[in-house]
Amino acid sequence: MSMTLRYMRLSDIQQVATIDASCFEPPWSSDSYAFEIKESTVSHMVVLDRCPELPPPATQRQNGWLSQLSGLLRGHRGPSNGRGDIVGYGGLWKIEGEAHISTIATHPNCRGNGFGEILLAGMFGKALRLNADFIVLEVRVSNAVAQSLYQKYGFSRFGRRRNYYRSDNEDAWEMRVTLDVETRRRFIRLYDELVDKHDFRDTYSWKARSRR
Repeated sequence: MSMTLRYMRLSDIQQVATIDASCFEPPWSSDSYAFEIKESTVSHMVVLDRCPELPPPATQRQNGWLSQLSGLLRGHRGPSNGRGDIVGYGGLWKIEGEAHISTIATHPNCRGNGFGEILLAGMFGKALRLNADFIVLEVRVSNAVAQSLYQKYGFSRFGRRRNYYRSDNEDAWEMRVTLDVETRRRFIRLYDELVDKHDFRDTYSWKARSRR
């Protein structure tokens, strides 16, 4: 089995919307995803694509865009045909110095496999690639698992947003991380460990956005 982290395409919307509807209330509309992919000038949508028909990726280390920070980093392993099952997705908005993780979810049947961390790492890397100063996101105050993952990557609570979730009026923690030198070094180490564990291709973090 091979996994690829790549930009979301219009042809992915049906699968993404199905996952969204199973995770969030209310979910985004299909038109919203189409706008994010084709029209928005600040959006960088990502999917994690599982492709059983592809051969395993090469195991040798290759230079990537993060080489200027870390020397060598794994994750860029060549193209994928993108015809597998989407197991998760995410969205990143880059507005001036802020990178905002607008959404992130994995298929309910695929949770507990580390796929959410791959998506988070991909968007973290994209924020670095886009020269963001910091990353911000919102998370349910009751979602301790997600908060623990974000804290692993350096996020900390910045504020509390009352009645943020429309489905049940639960509060959200606003969490953010400043992309300073120490944070970048930690990310490089975590990213490398993640690729060692999951052996995925990453054509999202380093690649320019495509509107298809």
